[in-house]
Amino acid sequence: MAVVPRMVDNRRALWQPDHRVAVGSLGAAGGVPVTASPPLQGSQAATGAPPAVGLDAKVAFLRRPGSYPRRPRAVEPIETHMSWVFLTDDRVYKLKKPVRYDFLDFSTLELRRRNCRREVRLNRRLAAEVYLGVVALTADPAGGLALGGTRRGRTVVDWLVEMRRLPAARMLDRRIAAGAVSAEEIDRLGRLLARFYRRQPPVRMTAAAYRRRFRADVEECRRELEVPADTVPREQVAAVADALLAFLDRHGSLLDERVAARRIVEAHGDLRPEHVGLGDPPVIIDCLEFERAFRLLDPADELAYLALECERLGAPWIGDRLFARYAEVTGDRPDPALLTFYTAFRAYVRGKIAYLHIREPGDPEPWIAKTCRYLELAAGWLG
Repeated sequence: MAVVPRMVDNRRALWQPDHRVAVGSLGAAGGVPVTASPPLQGSQAATGAPPAVGLDAKVAFLRRPGSYPRRPRAVEPIETHMSWVFLTDDRVYKLKKPVRYDFLDFSTLELRRRNCRREVRLNRRLAAEVYLGVVALTADPAGGLALGGTRRGRTVVDWLVEMRRLPAARMLDRRIAAGAVSAEEIDRLGRLLARFYRRQPPVRMTAAAYRRRFRADVEECRRELEVPADTVPREQVAAVADALLAFLDRHGSLLDERVAARRIVEAHGDLRPEHVGLGDPPVIIDCLEFERAFRLLDPADELAYLALECERLGAPWIGDRLFARYAEVTGDRPDPALLTFYTAFRAYVRGKIAYLHIREPGDPEPWIAKTCRYLELAAGWLG
């Protein structure tokens, strides 16, 4: 529910020309891989590894095909704000950077180990066969590195998440673009998600706290999006914010009812088409692992988010079908007015996240267009 910070917008499943997709989070919650990061300073400096084995040495080692036990033909490294990801023929390895931000802390070896374990544990809920485990990166006394190699005389200097690669053509965003999504596949996805939500224990939260999260997020989005009118339509920014806040004032009881019905659970946290692999069964990857608060959601909110992204990609029918299967499995049929609010709210947040990319180096026009598209979707849902 919380507005995802700027750095969280760099998560995506990576696809390559060989038509495979890298599985694993590259940041979080949308956007594109980052090709360069600022130098680590202050609280971002590494503290968990011996001085002789810094991040550059680890990356140089992991770039080499001979460093991997399966001896891949090639390794493609991709850098993001929070991680280095190494794509091999049939595996993906993710090395977390020793960074600290307001919403995460990877600054020590122990913290990175814990986060790797948490990432595997959480993602196995919906992609058990994809997330293979956590692998140690070790060094001998001379600084020679190896994956694994925990025999006597070697020291663990970092940890990596190991994953299988999935065919890119299987991912929902690709299938939508190709016009190749079947109703049966969406039915399977809807039932899988419904069973997943039904298994999650309800989270203790007060109705007042739940409402406050939405209000704070809307107000933060508004502050970020109130920019010169030649960048995004300021009137639309204000109108959407006013409508969302008015809903909270007039119909906040619908949110209260969701809390009272114990519908808030620890969900996926970043349920977008590029994280959904269609098949029998489907797999859902890249859950938002590093901040639990971002995963505490109403399933109806999370499904509305996925439905919104499918609509943006040109498949609005998917949302209705997902909710129909969810209702069949769970018996939960949220008020349509609440679903409208959730969808518009998600579009507003996504618009804010897209806008933040305008400030980064490179051509801002695609991000301006994306911001405006999300604002159009939000306004359209609010009528």
